[in-house]
Amino acid sequence: MDSTEVAVKLEAHEHEIGSLKYRVKDLELAIKAINELAISVNKMAVSMENMLHELNRQGNRLEELEKVPTETNKQVKAAVITALAGGVIGAVITAIFTII
Repeated sequence: MDSTEVAVKLEAHEHEIGSLKYRVKDLELAIKAINELAISVNKMAVSMENMLHELNRQGNRLEELEKVPTETNKQVKAAVITALAGGVIGAVITAIFTII
């Protein structure tokens, strides 16, 4: 192998190395973009998890607020029934004592 062949092969190797360096640089940029995307997805997952917890808390509070009118209505009905029953019993007792 003479010096011309060595020079040609060396030039081919240098060209190939340059091409590989370019491709590695592209890969490094792609890996960086993928890592940034993975970090963003992770942040989004944490944010969604926090939103889910907050929605559950709000759902529980809403259920409690929805129960208040129902319980109040039950108490009002019980008070009205008790007052009516007391009135009827009082009237009956008064009628009995006036007859006696």
